[in-house]
This record gives sequence, structure tokens and C-alpha cells, in this order.
Amino acid sequence: MTETSGQTATPDRPRQPRRRGPIARLSLWVRQVVAELRKVVYPTRQQLLTYTAVVLVFVAIMIAIVSVLDLGFGWAIIEIFG
Repeated sequence: MTETSGQTATPDRPRQPRRRGPIARLSLWVRQVVAELRKVVYPTRQQLLTYTAVVLVFVAIMIAIVSVLDLGFGWAIIEIFG
């Protein structure tokens, strides 16, 4: 079995990754970022509006729950210590 690359990777001596300069690493990083951004699936306008409405309703419900708890605990503290 012969290899055409000239370098052989054996279990006791794994192939060393090639050392790159800072410009080459930055270039590789930018290319990888662009490649990942091409995979992104953006929501449609209708989905975006639906998701926004869901978040706003959830936040409003959480505000109401925290406000009721705050008023309740405040009232209880005043009744106990006031």
C-alpha cells in the first residue's frame, strides 16, 4: 500500500496540522462564517410577526405575575411588621 502524498500518518506519529499565519487564519475564519451564514433560514414576515406577538404576550403575562406577587408580599410584610 503506497500513499501518493509522500507523508504517512502512523498511529505513533499523527500528521501535524499545518501552521498558518494570522492573516490566513482570519481569512479562514471569515470564509467559515460566510459559509455558516449561507445555511441560515430566515423566518417569513408572517412567522416574524407571530413570534413577536408570542414574546410580547409572554412578557406581559410575566409582568402581571411578578406584579401580583410583589403586591401580595408587600401587603403581607405590612400586615406582619406594620
